[in-house]
Amino acid sequence: MKRREFMLALGAWSMWPMVSRAQTMPVIGFIGITSSDEWKNYVVAFREGLKEAGFVEGRNVAIQYRWAEGQYDRLYAMATDLVSRKVDIIVVIAPPAALAAKAATQTIPVVFFMGSDPVKYGLVASLNRPGGNVTGVSIIANAVNARRLQLLREVVPDTATNALLVNPTNQNAGPDTKEMQLVAETVKQPLIVVTASTEAEIDSAFADFRQQRVGALLVNPDPFLLSHADRIAALALRYQVATIFHAHEAVMAGGLMSYGASFTDAHRQAGLYSGRILKGEKPADLPVLQPTKFETAVNLRTAKALGITIPATLLALADDVIE
Repeated sequence: MKRREFMLALGAWSMWPMVSRAQTMPVIGFIGITSSDEWKNYVVAFREGLKEAGFVEGRNVAIQYRWAEGQYDRLYAMATDLVSRKVDIIVVIAPPAALAAKAATQTIPVVFFMGSDPVKYGLVASLNRPGGNVTGVSIIANAVNARRLQLLREVVPDTATNALLVNPTNQNAGPDTKEMQLVAETVKQPLIVVTASTEAEIDSAFADFRQQRVGALLVNPDPFLLSHADRIAALALRYQVATIFHAHEAVMAGGLMSYGASFTDAHRQAGLYSGRILKGEKPADLPVLQPTKFETAVNLRTAKALGITIPATLLALADDVIE
């Protein structure tokens, strides 16, 4: 064998383990509702969960990301594309993406993160025994909207009108709106429902709040609205509207208050579940994880800018106070 042919053969042989590893490396398809930049901190938490299970992106697992950029009608095409690529797991954020993935495959494991009840959407048979190819983490964020309204009323008891901001393209918009309207009727507090699925619609909503004498705003759980928490917080300051979100990160972005489970920890748990499935566990046997503790966060800088005094009892109960 000539020297050149020998060297080529030797090089091919030395590359064989690397090629083999690349071919056998499991692949996770990750579908996000918003953009990679808006969800980057949660992706970091997801990777941390994977690492706890023994998987590191680029070393022994690959991740193919798909971002809908707020366009929910793209989700099914994204899911079917990942199915055609024969990924090992599909990870989805929020009910619209979970429903798209479930419609696209009945065999590839699907791990979701959402703030709603997956049983109501038909994603799982029950929380304890999902029974199919779908499981994940549900923080049931919309189930505590009544508590958020109560907190707002404690902070701004004299406001004439409350508003609820929902994303109409999210499947939880209808049920959450009905629930909050019933709660508002119970406490005899006027509630205006405003919809927004674009930045322009968020701006328009706040422009109308002054005429409607809105003094307090509940931002409904939704990935798009959460990803624009900084915009909502800035507009709330401009129009002097107290806000409450479901995620602590929104308070860090300037929102007045939040009440809910930790989004960051929930994404870590989704990563851990994904790793367990890669090791051989079945989604049907993995109970849907739920939070055991809900946290309250308050931004005192925002409160001062709004001229609001946070009750001492609420501050004492808050898990995080930003000063």
